Amino acid sequence: MKRSLKEIAELVQARVVGDAAIEVTGVSSIASSGPGDLVFVDSEKSLGAALTSKAGAVIVGKFAESNRGSKTLLICDQPRLAFARAARLFEAEKTRAGSVHPTAIVHESARLGTGVTIAERVVIHDGVEVGEGTWVGAGCVVAAGVQIGKDCALYPNVTVYSGTRIGDRVLIHAGAVLGSDGFGYVRDEKNGHYEKFPQVGRLEIGDDVEIGANATVDRGALDVTRIGRGTKIDNLVHVGHNVQIGEDVVIAAQTGISGSAVLENAVIVGGQVGIADHVRIESGAILGAQSGIPTKKVIRGKGIVFWGTPARPIREYLKELAVLARLAKKG
Repeated sequence: MKRSLKEIAELVQARVVGDAAIEVTGVSSIASSGPGDLVFVDSEKSLGAALTSKAGAVIVGKFAESNRGSKTLLICDQPRLAFARAARLFEAEKTRAGSVHPTAIVHESARLGTGVTIAERVVIHDGVEVGEGTWVGAGCVVAAGVQIGKDCALYPNVTVYSGTRIGDRVLIHAGAVLGSDGFGYVRDEKNGHYEKFPQVGRLEIGDDVEIGANATVDRGALDVTRIGRGTKIDNLVHVGHNVQIGEDVVIAAQTGISGSAVLENAVIVGGQVGIADHVRIESGAILGAQSGIPTKKVIRGKGIVFWGTPARPIREYLKELAVLARLAKKG
């Protein structure tokens, strides 16, 4: 699919220096670019390589305004962000002709919006609502009463339990399980046996959320597990029941979040972080990889990195490591 630089510039709010009528067909790295590719640089250090590459055009920052080379430039405030937005224009088009594959099973009471595509071996149960332009990949199972917004993509073998509501433009990658029962049991003190505590709540996922492959998000026990608008969850993350995740939160792979934890807006969580139950991570805090946050702990400090187990500000943690290293040498 060809796109003119004029069209791309309007999308990413860039100023074209050169021929705006040039058409490109995709995005690329500088090293592997060809005449039909769009590339980007976000520092003056990389500008030379981009200008001598085979790329058809370059998205650059304002540091390149004085450049008078032969290659067409798209100048903007945030070149990396602009490049990401431009790339969406070239994403492979899924088959979204409003078709339902003959092998899919769709209950007669399900409501499918305009342009919805249901792929091979999908099972859609009763009362499901799917918004316009949404694509449901092969082997997905969507349980009774689930609501899915418009322009979503559920990649193959996603399972969505009943009581789940998914917003618009949500991406769910292969193998994810949404709305499953939380890990909640009551111990019989007389005999030591465990009995299941009711897991009858809901899961609500806001607009523009992305959930990685093989991630699992539990429904609330009695209330709601909630994931806020724009949050991005990596592969193999587990979110327990009653967890509240705010907007624009980023959670890296293999993190586990226990029941009733709260992550406020713009929190960043590194890989393999363990968050215990009833923890609160306040807005803008950053949890370093493999950190551990114990039960009922409150982490606060916008822009501050916390590290270690139990997690504390990284400066404090590094000082402790330095003291231990000196003691070890003395020993």
